[in-house]
Amino acid sequence: MADNARAKKLADLIREVVAQKLQRGIKDPRLGTHVTITDTRVTGDLREATVFYTVYGDDEDRVSAAAGLESAKGILRSAVGAAAGTKFTPTLTFVADALPENAKTIEDLLDKARASDAKVREVSSGAQYAGEADPYRKPGDDEDDEGAAAE
Repeated sequence: MADNARAKKLADLIREVVAQKLQRGIKDPRLGTHVTITDTRVTGDLREATVFYTVYGDDEDRVSAAAGLESAKGILRSAVGAAAGTKFTPTLTFVADALPENAKTIEDLLDKARASDAKVREVSSGAQYAGEADPYRKPGDDEDDEGAAAE
């Protein structure tokens, strides 16, 4: 079992090597400049690595980028093995990152909240507080109440 620092260091190295190789070393038109490597995670035994990526474009671009990454998996693993210099090169698994979809969902929820806040602000713009303008007793009021109670 490797320590967490070593796994983190290997994950960072894998992220850098894969990103550089995608940018300069692989001539697959499905990958091009549309793919961005967002994160990499390595298991504790350093045998498997999960590479998270995002694709700029529509669903068709995402599907073609996934196919391109699967076909380039061997080349990318060889590049990682050469750069890492470890006894065993981890197997690479590519997973589409859900970050853009999550960010869009959060943005939609924030828009709903802003609209709801604006509606509440609009409804309460002419409202007044219930009761008197100054609901607190004043020191002079206590004397008047005592005198009235004594009578």
